[in-house]
Amino acid sequence: MANKAVLVTGGAGYIGSHACKALARAGYLPVAYDSLIYGHESAVRWGPFVHGDLADTERLLAAMREHRIAAVMHFAAFGYVGESVQKPALYFRNNVVNAVNLLDAMLAAEIKHIVFSSSCATYGTPEMVPITEDTPQRPINPYGDTKLIMERMLGWYGDAYGLTACMLRYFNAAGADPEGEIGEDHDPETHLIPLVLDAAIGRRPQIDIYGTDYPTRDGTAVRDYIHVQDLAAAHVRAIAYLQDGGSSVAVNLGTGQGHTVREVVDAAERITGRKVPRRYVERRAGDPPELVADPRRAREVLGWQAQVSDLDSIIGTAWAWHVRKNAGG
Repeated sequence: MANKAVLVTGGAGYIGSHACKALARAGYLPVAYDSLIYGHESAVRWGPFVHGDLADTERLLAAMREHRIAAVMHFAAFGYVGESVQKPALYFRNNVVNAVNLLDAMLAAEIKHIVFSSSCATYGTPEMVPITEDTPQRPINPYGDTKLIMERMLGWYGDAYGLTACMLRYFNAAGADPEGEIGEDHDPETHLIPLVLDAAIGRRPQIDIYGTDYPTRDGTAVRDYIHVQDLAAAHVRAIAYLQDGGSSVAVNLGTGQGHTVREVVDAAERITGRKVPRRYVERRAGDPPELVADPRRAREVLGWQAQVSDLDSIIGTAWAWHVRKNAGG
């Protein structure tokens, strides 16, 4: 049997920890490598933990060699769009320079396969939806640019050094582990669903809805929400695809269905049985009216499609985690 050890950078984070659980269930050994700047060591439960930064190339290479890593899943990145506009140097150093360190360590350790956590932010404001992988990539913020630069680096490293990469462009990750072991725990929190649940539980006074005059069915922005468990399953499929000899590919991860902000808030009220106070405010600069994936390539290449990404499953699992987390804290 081929070596099943996978280095998961950012393995103590939201999506990384769910990917570690999915990897372990599929027979892999996930080795979480995380700086704990945003991750939580308590979320590392399915394999070894290495506390390290991608800037520490010696520690990174030592971890790869010690655990005989066969492939890498790369989640470790700063991911706040607004902060990236205010602090582009921080984002390019962490998301790009540190990614070069990771790729160079992979070459030194003779690791040829990487699954990269990319983003629909690489598309910027698309001219048409649903968004296919061939939609022009025109990021409108430094965060999206760092993801696109990494995709391009992976292409050049592939040409020069034989690296193969599966670049997974997420849409809106949401939800929590259905068994309640891990979930979304960001500080600061910027994602819609946990903010809505915070308002439902009384931890914040209201949810701000940015813009009610978009050209959508109810005037609020439309997004494609995908359950984090479905995302994790796609990463496991991507590792197997590369290890089976698949060539480098970029793949959208979404459902192909969009929900408006109002629909998300209404669903949260129904599922929680609580009122969610709302405040309507001006649009945020740079927020596209609608971001919805065309997920066909994921089905064709990886044999993957979303299984639990209906809005009720997303909000229901997120609410169960939210209640448990706040009761415990």
